[in-house]
Amino acid sequence: MGGLVEPRAIGTSLQRIDGAAKATGTAPYAYEQPVTDPLYLHAVQAGIARGRVTAIDTATAEALPGVAAVLTHYNAPRLASDQDRELWVLQSSEVAFRGQFVAAVIAETSEIARHAAELVKVSYLELSHDSELRAHRDGFHTGTADGDVDTALASAAVRIDQTYTTPMEHNNPMEPHTTVAVWESIGGTDRLTLYDSTQGVFKVRHVLAPVFGLDPQRIRVVAPYVGGGFGSKGMPHAHNVLAGLAAQVVPGRPVKYALTRQQMFALAGYRSPTIQRIALGADADGRLSVIAHDVIEQTSRIKEYVEDSAAPTRMMYAAPNRRTTRRLERLDVAVPFWMRAPGVAPGMFAGECAMDELAIACGLDPIELRVRNEPATDPETGNPWSGRHLIACLHEGARRFGWHHRDPTPGIRRQGCWLVGSGVAAATYPHHAWPGSTATVSFRHGRYLVRIGAVDIGTGSWTALTQIAADALTCPVGSVELELGDTDLPTATIAAGSSGITSWGTTIVETARTFRDKYGPDPSDGDEVQATMPDNPDADHYAMHSFGAQFAEVRINADTGEIRVSRMLGVFSLGRVINPRTTRSQLLGGMTMGLSMALHEQSIVDHRFGHVINHDLAGYHIATHADVADMDASWLDEHDPHSNPMGSRGAGEIGIVGAAAAIANAVHHATGIRIRDLPITADKLQR
Repeated sequence: MGGLVEPRAIGTSLQRIDGAAKATGTAPYAYEQPVTDPLYLHAVQAGIARGRVTAIDTATAEALPGVAAVLTHYNAPRLASDQDRELWVLQSSEVAFRGQFVAAVIAETSEIARHAAELVKVSYLELSHDSELRAHRDGFHTGTADGDVDTALASAAVRIDQTYTTPMEHNNPMEPHTTVAVWESIGGTDRLTLYDSTQGVFKVRHVLAPVFGLDPQRIRVVAPYVGGGFGSKGMPHAHNVLAGLAAQVVPGRPVKYALTRQQMFALAGYRSPTIQRIALGADADGRLSVIAHDVIEQTSRIKEYVEDSAAPTRMMYAAPNRRTTRRLERLDVAVPFWMRAPGVAPGMFAGECAMDELAIACGLDPIELRVRNEPATDPETGNPWSGRHLIACLHEGARRFGWHHRDPTPGIRRQGCWLVGSGVAAATYPHHAWPGSTATVSFRHGRYLVRIGAVDIGTGSWTALTQIAADALTCPVGSVELELGDTDLPTATIAAGSSGITSWGTTIVETARTFRDKYGPDPSDGDEVQATMPDNPDADHYAMHSFGAQFAEVRINADTGEIRVSRMLGVFSLGRVINPRTTRSQLLGGMTMGLSMALHEQSIVDHRFGHVINHDLAGYHIATHADVADMDASWLDEHDPHSNPMGSRGAGEIGIVGAAAAIANAVHHATGIRIRDLPITADKLQR
């Protein structure tokens, strides 16, 4: 797939097209959609981790002035499908995890709804539960292996065999998960409109249509502006269904529901905790002979979700003997789900820390170890790389970071009471391109109208897609008008897996080219074409991944163990960058989230009750301005001729990958103490 001819907009740091509307507060997010005479919803959540509801007393709540209805499993409208048990809301007395919906109040104001919800009294039959992920027990296993791993490991000249853990972590986008639902009966036909905070309007419609027993065309989903998602808004959750049920009870009146920050910790997904054992064997020169990565993760009993943290290990470095396995524990917990770079972020933390330990055992610089194990082709598929420039990222990052002035001996560099250390880690993320998107291009009153049902979740798609369209149409950016975020527009895939620009951009380029081929450079008013994303003929013949090198410098107070990340640098291979301004923002955001993963984030479960006890932003710590010092992100000047017509690859997730490992490796360099369990906190350094 060749590149565009004479690009004019791609590659320029165009200011965000949606920036002014967001800065002035005129961009309507889901809860702010201008609906008439809305009602408000607030939920009652289960106070046990497993069992069933035996009785619900709603009388006091129903008597409160302003309450329109109280929903329970006794009176809620019946849903049509229980195939997705997460979405089987208020349909039975069963309680599968703490925080599950057991009732809900619809009222004239949000305050009344919340007050009334507190008045609902629920009785339970409580059953024993299990919410703790543990290393030593049986579970469901899957895996792949090449060669004789155990024999190769036993005979390796140098080997390491360590266990690394990552905790449960929760997405906390700035905008909470929100739905405004309107159920209408028009001519005897039921229709549902959802103004939703989602990463994919068509995905919401596709998933919810069978749940409500509606033809998909009877559901409209609108999401022009979304305040972040990090993966958690990639699929509808129980709150979408609850809002739809409430709207059925009060047809014609909109029902607004925004999860509270605390409710999000039970109802909007989370990253599964992991227990990861990694064994590496190498010869005396540091060349890998064996790689083994065994992962234990958790899922809910009512719905399976797999993090697949061993996935990057299967393609990152070459070795003749390789094994990856996964054990999935089904527990009495809420349903886990996507969180930025799912699987890859925790898997690369373990893998890149292990590589650092192997480098020390081999007496090699960590960068040199990675260079010696650079695979010529993809170890998993055997395909050539579409553009693997990891070594270039490592060398450029080392030059800019001053890596070669580093003394490799741990624990010797000190500035006053601060121990100083530096670490490095590689990063990778697969290039995703999901088929199924369609776009239209039309000419109206001297401007090009480009319509596609994609969603900008705050990443800059409004701007980047406009740039892509302008180049494909060979017109100025100001001549393009873009419409996004509505199922009334042509079909689009979700904003997830760093796939949006590839999937939607390729679709827009194809549509623009079709328009140009049909109407030429001087179209007439009303000219219009529609086209669908074409297949990529190179997809099955090349291994397509983005790569990067993460560098971190830490300072650790020798007396208190306080940890500060004083410098971070990421150098990435992303193919062609559509908009440097928004790309840099995405990379820095990912690196900040990686810093947060390394030092702060941990959802603490009281297993006596199956309850996340630090379920708000007062107790669940994330990185803030004070935690981020000197941070920079850059990329190689390149073009991937195989990825898509723009030559680009995604940037949304790779920034988090490797960041936690680089910090953990820097902590070891500063102190000589190896921390293998995230987050890295001061108490773990008090030895």
